[in-house]
Amino acid sequence: MSTGKRTHKITAVKTDKQRKRFIEFPYEHYEGDEHWIAPLKMEQKKLIDEDKNPFFENAEIALFLVEEGEELKGRIAAIIDHRYNEHHNDKTGFFGFFECVDDQTVANLLLKVASDWLRERGRTKMMGPANPSMMDEVGILVEGFEYDPSIMMPYHKAYYDKLIKNAGLSKAMDLYAFRVTQGTVNLDRMYRAEELVRRRIRRLDIREIDLKNLEQEVQIVRHIYNKAWSGNWGFIPLNEEELEDLAKDLKLILDPKVAHIAEVDGEPVAFSIGLPDLNQALKHMDGTLFPTGIFKLLWYRRKINRIRTALMGVLPEYQGKGIDALLHKEAIINGKEVGYKSSELSWVLESNKGMISVAEKIGARREKTYRMYSKEL
Repeated sequence: MSTGKRTHKITAVKTDKQRKRFIEFPYEHYEGDEHWIAPLKMEQKKLIDEDKNPFFENAEIALFLVEEGEELKGRIAAIIDHRYNEHHNDKTGFFGFFECVDDQTVANLLLKVASDWLRERGRTKMMGPANPSMMDEVGILVEGFEYDPSIMMPYHKAYYDKLIKNAGLSKAMDLYAFRVTQGTVNLDRMYRAEELVRRRIRRLDIREIDLKNLEQEVQIVRHIYNKAWSGNWGFIPLNEEELEDLAKDLKLILDPKVAHIAEVDGEPVAFSIGLPDLNQALKHMDGTLFPTGIFKLLWYRRKINRIRTALMGVLPEYQGKGIDALLHKEAIINGKEVGYKSSELSWVLESNKGMISVAEKIGARREKTYRMYSKEL
C-alpha cells in the first residue's frame, strides 16, 4: 500500500520467521523505556500458539505486521473468541497485541487489517485490545506511565490512546489499578469492618489456598468465578483446561500467604488470589531465561516486596456483605509478615462502584488506568 512517497506493506504472519518478528517487535520498540518490563519470550510465544494455548480450542487468531521498506513499524492480531460470543449472544471480534510507532498511517493500517479480517468472518463489532483473551493482558495504558506495570498487566507508549481514537475507535470501558501500601492501609477501619461482617456471618472462615490440593482448589475458584462475574462487562466463563493451564504457571509463584478462600459452614463462598509481583524480577532481565536469565530470576525473586491481587470472586448471594474487604485485609496482614509492602488491586471496571468503594475504604488509591476500545463494523 502506497502512502505518498512512503510504501507500507501489510504481511499476514505465516512463517516461523514472521512469527519471531511479531514476538520480538516490542523488545526493540520499548528499548530504553524506563518502565517497560520485558515479558518472557517463551510465554509470549505460547500465548499466540494455537496448539499450546488452550484458549484456541474455542477461538481463532490472525497475526499481521506492517513494514516500511525493511523496517517493522507495527503489529496487531485479530481474534474471534467463540465462547465470549456465545455467552453474550454477540458477534464481537477482538484486536490484540497492538504495538505501533507514532505514525497515524501505520496505526490506521493495523486496525483496518484487523477489522477487515473480522468483518469477513461475520463480526459486527471490534473490541480490544485483548492479548489474546479477556483473561490475559487487556487494555491500553492511558494513565500511570510513571509506574512499572505489575505482573500480567501491560505497559504502553503514551501516544497509543491518540492513535487508536484517531483510527475511528472509541472508549468502551476504563479499567482501574489501585495501590494500597502498608503506609496507606486503613487498618482500624478494616478491623471494624471485620467485626461487623463476622457478627452478620458467624460461621465465616478464611483459609489459605492449599498448594498440596491445588487441583481441587482450582475447581473451587472456577466455580465461584464463573458464578460471581457472569453478568459483568467483558466476562468469559473459565473452562477447566484454561484454568488448569493457568494453575500450572501460578503454582511456580503462588504464595498461600496472600491467596485465600472464604468459607461459610465449610462451603466455599469467595476467593482472592494475590500474586507476588514477578515483574520486579523480570525488570532485571531481557525476556530470556538462558543462559543467565534463570539465575537473575532466582536472585531477584527473593527481593520481591509487592503483590498484585489478580483474581477475586464472591458468590452472588454473599456479595455486598463485606467478605471481599476481609479477603483484602487477610492478604495485607499476612503479606506484611512475609515482607510484602504493597498490593495492586487490578483490574477493576470503572462501572464496578462496589469494588471501587472497597478499594478506597481500605486506603487504596488509583494508580493506573487502562482503556478498552470498540468500533462497529
